Amino acid sequence: MPTLRVWDLPTRLFHWALALSVIGLVVTGNVGGSWMNWHFRFGYTVLALLIFRVVWGFVGGRWSRFSTFVRGPGEVLAYLRGKSRSEHHIGHNPLGALSVLALLTMLAVQVGTGLFADDEIALAGPLATLVSSDMAGSITRYHKGLGKLFVILLVVLHLAAIVFYRLFRQKRLVRAMISGDQEVSANAEPSRDSAGTRWLALALFALAAVAVYALVDFGYAAAGY
Repeated sequence: MPTLRVWDLPTRLFHWALALSVIGLVVTGNVGGSWMNWHFRFGYTVLALLIFRVVWGFVGGRWSRFSTFVRGPGEVLAYLRGKSRSEHHIGHNPLGALSVLALLTMLAVQVGTGLFADDEIALAGPLATLVSSDMAGSITRYHKGLGKLFVILLVVLHLAAIVFYRLFRQKRLVRAMISGDQEVSANAEPSRDSAGTRWLALALFALAAVAVYALVDFGYAAAGY
């Protein structure tokens, strides 16, 4: 079958950087102790990556844009009933798109609550002093409990879907996210993946990283650190 450039390089790098950062978050959060310094760093990295991905969802390659893969309820139902269109099988299918949005949303909530979390012993997020101690306590309990559980469950579902599509649909989703190319059965417009778009992505991620740094610096300055 012919192949199509579906995932541009910035999207692929985002995907793998996010995967590694989430693994780092879970491991360092569970180990605790001095590893919590790295937990914070991984959290800041995830936040910068999420900001970049939101922006890239509007200006990135065709199949990375939200307008291309986010479908309405009717198209999701049609896909589940086996009445999908050819473009539903390129990039994220309608059901996979919901999974991606859910995972990105829960990661944003988890990182956001981490900014306000405070264990009242030795560790506090950079924005913890901006809320009351009771609010910080509630946020911390969610962050360490349900929030972490939701993220882990969504990651497990994501991995299970990859295995399902490989075994029962013969779709190599991992290989496509490495090479950027996907086998297609119909003609379609490829994603833009030029040197210009890659430099644009680098600039956008740099701006996202600066924004996160400024936010963290503001929080600690407000706390008097």
